[in-house]
Amino acid sequence: MRYVKLGKTDLEVSVIGFGAWAIGGWMWGGTNESESIRAINTAIDTGINLIDTAPAYGKGLSEEIVGKAIKGKRDKLIIATKCGLVWQFDKGELFFNYESGEKVYKFLGPKSIRYEIEQSLSRLGIDYIDLYQTHWQDRTTPIEDTMETLMDLKKEGKIRSIGASNANLKELEQYNQAGQLDVDQEKYNLIDNEVEQEILPWCKSNRVTMLAYSSLAKGLLTGKITHDREFKGDDLRKDDPRFSMENRKKINSVLAAEFEPIAEKYGLSLAQLSVAALVSQDGVVALCGIRDEKQAEENAKAGDYLIEESDIIKIRNAIETLDL
Repeated sequence: MRYVKLGKTDLEVSVIGFGAWAIGGWMWGGTNESESIRAINTAIDTGINLIDTAPAYGKGLSEEIVGKAIKGKRDKLIIATKCGLVWQFDKGELFFNYESGEKVYKFLGPKSIRYEIEQSLSRLGIDYIDLYQTHWQDRTTPIEDTMETLMDLKKEGKIRSIGASNANLKELEQYNQAGQLDVDQEKYNLIDNEVEQEILPWCKSNRVTMLAYSSLAKGLLTGKITHDREFKGDDLRKDDPRFSMENRKKINSVLAAEFEPIAEKYGLSLAQLSVAALVSQDGVVALCGIRDEKQAEENAKAGDYLIEESDIIKIRNAIETLDL
């Protein structure tokens, strides 16, 4: 496993992080606590030291499971969570409703942030958070006010670094001007690569680590989602046009024809190659959604390899042929 500095801090993180959205169950067809805890422990054994969660993942369930899994191991880990999606207050911008009826708002007011961090610390069973990120941006609260609160929490020792997520370039610049921004977490994979136009270059020039979520495009880049697979329950892929039978056929055809020979060259699976191609770039760390021990072991291996630039170009050219 390779490790890199997190932004402008002295924190060293594995280039592969454990994405803990799925273990919260919400929008991923439920969860299994004991299996999730084993997955986290296996990930740690492979060298993964970054675990990324959020209160919104199962209304605190993901954080609670992570908290149980990291007991006795906390000092070895970089724990990341988020603030800004709240169902306890009816302030900010209405974002969505949970199936149970609670309304979820994007809200980053100072009092709300201070409430949220205490809840997260309690669920995680820790006394500080290594990376605290604004989950979604709230247009009703000035970024300067949000960042002032985060910087105060840093001075108080409750957090060690600050990140933003799902932000545009203007918002990132405002964060960076108001305090020390070390991470930008965005949807980023070989298919969803829009951040490469402006945001990723900006991050590199400002020593802000790009934390890539959905690094496998919700499984599309694994080659394991066949055209006839059915998504059930609250699985977020069920009604996603990206996962139509036609699109899955096109993607799997490109993976077999173009990705497979490169994957064989490095002794990697298609999923490992797709993630390794991301983290072969300076300043990029990939979050992989992990639900069991096998996935933990497979995803971690992607952090062992640097993919040659000529092969990354071939991969990008193959992706550009897709019309999704």
